[in-house]
Amino acid sequence: MSEDVAGNKINERRFFEQIWNKGNFAVARELVAPNYVDHDSMSSGAGPEGVRREVSVYRNAFPDIHFAIEDTIAEGDKVVTRLTATGTHEGDLPGIPATGKRVTISGIVITRYVDGKAAEAWFEFDFLGLYRQLGAIPARGGASERSTS
Repeated sequence: MSEDVAGNKINERRFFEQIWNKGNFAVARELVAPNYVDHDSMSSGAGPEGVRREVSVYRNAFPDIHFAIEDTIAEGDKVVTRLTATGTHEGDLPGIPATGKRVTISGIVITRYVDGKAAEAWFEFDFLGLYRQLGAIPARGGASERSTS
């Protein structure tokens, strides 16, 4: 594994441990390029400031949010990270008032790095599952609830 690929994996881990888990936004300038683009529909703009705004939305809604890194795979300038996030819904998530419910959500992030900084990222998380856990979307009925007629 090249030094750049190994460094990108380390920076990806720091991104989640420091910024998401601890709310340490000062480290964002070290890890996020000024022209960083987040290809997530919940994106709050570009660069380290956009990351701060986006992470703040979720940290306000889930003050105890914690991302556990399950796997990281790196090749070339990209790092793929499989994550599990947990937290308690204690604040407003846009459109969903606090429920006090403990939730778990899984997802995968692909991050492209340039010179050791995140340049762009694609986030895919099970938001349908999250909204069901929060009661914002009804859970789908199981086989035992289906009509047999």
